[in-house]
Amino acid sequence: MSMFQHFAKATTIGAAMALFGASFAVAEQGGRYWEPGTVNSATDRPRVAAKPVARHKATTQMHHLILQVNTNDVAAMNLALNNATNVAQYYKDLGEKVKIEVVTFGPGLHMLREDTSPVKARIEEMALSAPEVSFKACGNTQERMHKAESKDIPIIRQAEVVKSGVVRVMELQERGWSYVKP
Repeated sequence: MSMFQHFAKATTIGAAMALFGASFAVAEQGGRYWEPGTVNSATDRPRVAAKPVARHKATTQMHHLILQVNTNDVAAMNLALNNATNVAQYYKDLGEKVKIEVVTFGPGLHMLREDTSPVKARIEEMALSAPEVSFKACGNTQERMHKAESKDIPIIRQAEVVKSGVVRVMELQERGWSYVKP
């Protein structure tokens, strides 16, 4: 055999052994396999699955999500409600529990104002169909609006007033809640 043939044979055997070893390494990860087509961010190379991935396992874990609304924009309000609905349905389908809190402050308080909310009817419907979704209104913002408008600022009955919307978001994040600003 020529030197080149020996090198080619050794390279082929080495590659086969590396693949064989990789399959054992994956098996040693407690049966955790990667889905075909996903990318390993460390190498930017596709991962190879040795067997199908169990996509969803019902657990007793409680999931927590904060959705922040701080703009008086109907599209942003509806996006937050869409996110809440979709997340609630996702975990319901998996048989898992989730708590979702929509926190409003600044101009976003209009979402929860009895007199100005463009999404009030939708929130009323959600309160009946998705009890895992709750709404919090910033008391600081409510107070500033009261002074600016020289009138009471009524909040819809489905919402609870908290002292500070921003502090509420911070405290929930400190407890491990996931945060999304739609």
